[in-house]
Amino acid sequence: MMQSTSSTIGRVVVAPRARETPRKTTGKAREGGVKPRRSVSRGAGATDDEVERATAGERVGKVLARSLMGIASAACVATPTLDAFATTMQATMPMEIGQVAGLEANPITNAKALLRYALPIDNKQIRSVQRKLEAISDDLRVPGVKFSGVESNVNGSLKIVKEQRDKIVASLAPGKKADGEKALKELETVLADFQVIVAQKDKQEVPLQQQKALSLVGRIEEDMINGFPFDVPKEYADRPLLKGRATIDMKVRIKDNANTDGGVLKIVLDGYNAPVSAGNFADLINMGFYDKMPIQRSDGFVVQSGKPSNGDGFKLNGVERTVPLEIMVQGDKVPEYEFTLEDLGRYRDQPVLPFNAFGTLAMARRESEPNSASSQFFFLLRESELTPSGTNILDGRYSIFGYVVENQELLRDLKVDDEIISMKIVDGAENLVNETKGTDAQDAAPLEP
Repeated sequence: MMQSTSSTIGRVVVAPRARETPRKTTGKAREGGVKPRRSVSRGAGATDDEVERATAGERVGKVLARSLMGIASAACVATPTLDAFATTMQATMPMEIGQVAGLEANPITNAKALLRYALPIDNKQIRSVQRKLEAISDDLRVPGVKFSGVESNVNGSLKIVKEQRDKIVASLAPGKKADGEKALKELETVLADFQVIVAQKDKQEVPLQQQKALSLVGRIEEDMINGFPFDVPKEYADRPLLKGRATIDMKVRIKDNANTDGGVLKIVLDGYNAPVSAGNFADLINMGFYDKMPIQRSDGFVVQSGKPSNGDGFKLNGVERTVPLEIMVQGDKVPEYEFTLEDLGRYRDQPVLPFNAFGTLAMARRESEPNSASSQFFFLLRESELTPSGTNILDGRYSIFGYVVENQELLRDLKVDDEIISMKIVDGAENLVNETKGTDAQDAAPLEP
């Protein structure tokens, strides 16, 4: 395991900390916090079945929490032992399974789907088309493909596009209307072709046509966004900000691997939901900060890099530049800043950008300092058996600002001392504002060997 000059950078907090000052209650923080868990016991008049269910739930909760400790401890450059996490977790045991994870029945794990759903739009018609097309993925998991489900979703999508076109067009941003109408026309053609593919029961073509249709849906949805959806708080407004999205090519070199010598990871940064974090990252990319930087951690749970040789983070004019914790919550219009959702009492609220997808990109930070992120980042290597979607072990505690959308499999092969050859913004560079200029970037310096 790589050693760091800081023994605490990025440690995850897995239990509420004692606070001497009142908690911030901005946004939709609930009054009074979370209701206490009801304890079931025979003395409370519970039946044997109730006692058994409660006991089983507590056992599952403990097992799940322990399985997630590895993930939590991995989200940093230097970690404490699992025993340390176990001690912290035991302080809150026993617990209900919902308190540990808030598990979703059908969590979205596809990075591109998560990004589509994260777009700040409210057009019901195009969202309905998207949901139907996304649902085809469930039909594809049925042995032999559930063609009745595929047919129903394709037909339903085409019906909406044909019959409710005017309502979709009405939501297009004025400056993007022409492109949106063009994409809508293309979508109608693709869906008509999709009907033929379904009628022929062509299993190989179904997922390809699904992705073609969803790509057009995403394009239409982006054409509905008119400008940036909110004002960044004034204390961060002069920082590098990504007011929109940007696509990154991250070229990596993999050493001593008979199967691959590397490749290019394609990453989408989401400034709509994390403008400060994504802007900081894009700014560092433009400065070449990450070029030729080694992979500094790879332990099966995360792949991490971003630590320079002369400190824990990027320095501007000799001072480490940090960014605040930044989490957009579902239903909110502006991200929560500086405090974890746990600190805000929003235990059950879900982030717009969750740790659901393999290759989720987030900022590392110091354990007890939510606003200490600087340049270190990590990709979560989510496996459904080990990291159930919808968990709150990392959600709400770390700033997610993007996802790997192509060549995610390269993350499995990256190991310590493999190299980031370069990172480049290949689309969306115009969305970066307040970019660092000149020679102020003093930390594109010698890297750790």
